[in-house]
Amino acid sequence: MKHIPQDFIVDLVARTNIVDVISARIKIKKKGKDYWGNCPFHNEKTPSFSVSEKKQIYYCFGCGAGGYTIDFIMQYDRLSFPEAIEELATLQGITVPYVDKSPNQHSNKTQISGQNTRRDLYQLMERLANFYQIQLNESSAQKAKDYLQQRGLDAQVIEHYRIGYAPDDWNKTSNEILKNDQERKLYDQAGMQVTNDNGRQYDRFRNRIMFPIRDRQGNIIAFGGRTINSKENAKYINSPETSIFHKGYQLYGLYEALQINRNPQQLLVVEGYMDVVSVAQFGINYAVAALGTATTEEHIKLLFRATDNVIFCFDGDEAGRRAAWRALIVLLPTLLDGKQIKFVFLPEGEDPDTLIRKEGKTGFELRITQGMALSKFLFEELIKQVDLKTSEGRAKLSSLALPLIAQIKAQSFSLNLKQQLGDYLGFLDVSQIDKLLEQHTDTNKAEMTVNKSPVIQMKLTTMRILIGLLVQNPELAKLVSDVNALRNVKLAGIELFLELLDLCHHYTNINTAQILAKYADTPVYKQLTILSTWEHKYPDEELNMIFSHTLKELYDNILCQKRDELIAKDRVFKLTEAEKKELATLILVLSKKD
Repeated sequence: MKHIPQDFIVDLVARTNIVDVISARIKIKKKGKDYWGNCPFHNEKTPSFSVSEKKQIYYCFGCGAGGYTIDFIMQYDRLSFPEAIEELATLQGITVPYVDKSPNQHSNKTQISGQNTRRDLYQLMERLANFYQIQLNESSAQKAKDYLQQRGLDAQVIEHYRIGYAPDDWNKTSNEILKNDQERKLYDQAGMQVTNDNGRQYDRFRNRIMFPIRDRQGNIIAFGGRTINSKENAKYINSPETSIFHKGYQLYGLYEALQINRNPQQLLVVEGYMDVVSVAQFGINYAVAALGTATTEEHIKLLFRATDNVIFCFDGDEAGRRAAWRALIVLLPTLLDGKQIKFVFLPEGEDPDTLIRKEGKTGFELRITQGMALSKFLFEELIKQVDLKTSEGRAKLSSLALPLIAQIKAQSFSLNLKQQLGDYLGFLDVSQIDKLLEQHTDTNKAEMTVNKSPVIQMKLTTMRILIGLLVQNPELAKLVSDVNALRNVKLAGIELFLELLDLCHHYTNINTAQILAKYADTPVYKQLTILSTWEHKYPDEELNMIFSHTLKELYDNILCQKRDELIAKDRVFKLTEAEKKELATLILVLSKKD
């Protein structure tokens, strides 16, 4: 078995500032000692999402989402535990050490099953890309080369996008690439192998021009294949979803665009692989494409992280406008002030590839410049459905527009839409729109309340107070002078408390996030996460005193427990002289406390 050493995870969390990680993804602002912003995990207008730089944790008082850096990466970027660690390690410029571990050894963290690690898959996909590139130069790939030449692609563009060719053979790729059974398992796991109903296995991609799909770090995670056989039913096929490839979270060409310009002025979203590389051939090297799926919220987040200006390019027919409307619906809740969205609709029968050949770069970019603003497209589509000459039509426009405006968190953009709606309705004051919006919100408040995850409440006990304070303030461990008195005691939570004390004594500068990292993937992790975000309301200057008093209460509980055990034993069995003396001492001590 392979796993990531626990000490490495703790050190990685210590190296990473959660404020940097979260602020790179959402807008947060410092208020007091913490940072605040709108929660990315549920819709809200008033910021209830907090980030503690001291504790290195986050918590939402609206939906209850919380945890440390790795939790946020997993939840926000939709990554597994190992993937999140890889992501953080990449940001720190360090390599994750995977070490062998015997299956019978105990570990309280996530293990990566077998040898099928992400790194193994990345290495295999890299070798496949190299193989396909080599095959494109073979004589058997002449039809593929002719096709690319016909589309006007030169060697520089082909190399930049690492375009290759999958041989026209059922098993040539796998026979050439795979050296052992382990690699064959990886090949299957990467979605590069197909098994039919008869159990026969063969290469998924055959006689196709290959487009490697790369993630933000440049790792090849999947392939798209374009057939050069006119009789083939499927013109394009993509790799299936795998542990390293989720098509709703990737954009083809984004890595290549950012390689040319780390801060592109704009990004153009087109339909497919050939559109991306064709416009790149004409110098428009900022195009990306969704991978055979509609635009998703994750696509929008990727785009907004890279640029402030996004242009969506659609066919000009009815199907293209429907696709644009679907994209708009996804866009509205994700909009940020300062980001500009445009829609470009192409002439009927044209796609970016054909149009740029006719108009050249200058003409094509002029179309982009003259693209339709998102707000204009929104109202154009809504007004088609109503008659503004009638009061009923204006009322319908209001009922259609308000639910859309209500989704928008970007204040300036929301105000702009409300002003435009007011113009159509004949209102002179935006406050009238605000009243309508408030009525709409009140109508839906009951439903929102049902859907909103409640903040977890917990009953406070002596042990929970001690554990909660210790998790949030690991330096309190130094106040526990008599650890031995706590051992071999039968109290709920005492074992966890002792483990935490040992941990805090071992790592003298450990923080809350590192403690959570230590207990990731254990039964107590959820409980520790809740305690790490517990609002205890104790002043900072009184924490030492409160912890000490609560600890004293714990010691008293232990004495009471021992006294009660001896009294119960005395009713059934005779106590030894030593036990009698101990009982007498306990009764005397506890009576003085009372």
